[in-house]
Amino acid sequence: MVDQDTLNRVKKTGFTNRMAEIATALVILPLAGLVVVDSVRVGNGWAPDGPQAGFYPFYIGLILCAAVLGIIAQAILAREQGTDQFVEAHQFRLVLAIFLPSVVYVAAIYLIGIYVASALFLIIFMRWQGKYPLHKAVPIGVLVPVAMFVLFEIWFKVALPKGPLENLLGY
Repeated sequence: MVDQDTLNRVKKTGFTNRMAEIATALVILPLAGLVVVDSVRVGNGWAPDGPQAGFYPFYIGLILCAAVLGIIAQAILAREQGTDQFVEAHQFRLVLAIFLPSVVYVAAIYLIGIYVASALFLIIFMRWQGKYPLHKAVPIGVLVPVAMFVLFEIWFKVALPKGPLENLLGY
């Protein structure tokens, strides 16, 4: 039997809530800084005809920078709080089981187009995660992108990223 001290030690050695807060803040901070810098570039003052294009984004970026710095300071100063484990290993694996295929899907859109990538994604995901048989996964995996194609390309005339197959078909 494992004692409570060992469980607490193991729990605290993983990715903690405090670490997650700091990591998230460090990802958001440069984005907020970019908003501030770009707002200055396009003009963040008041023109004779009203606010310039960067007026509101500039202040939103400043507020976001201040909030992020506050989160970082709070996380650093409150050492004892936030030591709970942010995510357990099995929970993280479940998240990765969705996230990684989604990243591959987004990359595939640029290589083979959104319709073929969507068909493959749906079929593979239905088989892998949903455990659906092929006779159910393939029709749905094909019909949904075909319906998307008809809706966007033909009816709405909105061009979505296409690949070699659509080029062969003349779209």
